[in-house]
Amino acid sequence: MEQKQTQIPANADHTFPVTTVAMLRCAAPDHIDGEPVAHIVASKGQPEAEEMICRVLEDIAYRLDALQVAKNAHAFDSVAKPARRIVHVAAQIGLLDVSKSAVGVADASQGRDGVALRATLARLERAFDLAVTEIWQFRDNMH
Repeated sequence: MEQKQTQIPANADHTFPVTTVAMLRCAAPDHIDGEPVAHIVASKGQPEAEEMICRVLEDIAYRLDALQVAKNAHAFDSVAKPARRIVHVAAQIGLLDVSKSAVGVADASQGRDGVALRATLARLERAFDLAVTEIWQFRDNMH
């Protein structure tokens, strides 16, 4: 983890002291395994592989929406199935962090823990946002 400290000077018009603000930035590892994507591209060709990956990403996005609806309705019983589906489809295209986060969502729902469900679902959404960017960057680097 990288930490940067910044001094914020006091404003001459005010009596506020100088404040030190610590900004933390987590150096995260790659969130995808490029091997499944490379295999899909090699076996199906670029256009068909991109279409398939888009369908998988769309499916995950659809299920994320269903998870949000279930969370907002406190419908714990409606969470595990779409979360487990995300685990499997994300793994098919190498979205490691998405798959791992979806396991946490399913576990939190089975434990009927609303706080854990909100936290793990937020993590899943962040992981998905990062993975979408990374998967297309990986694809672009293959060219």
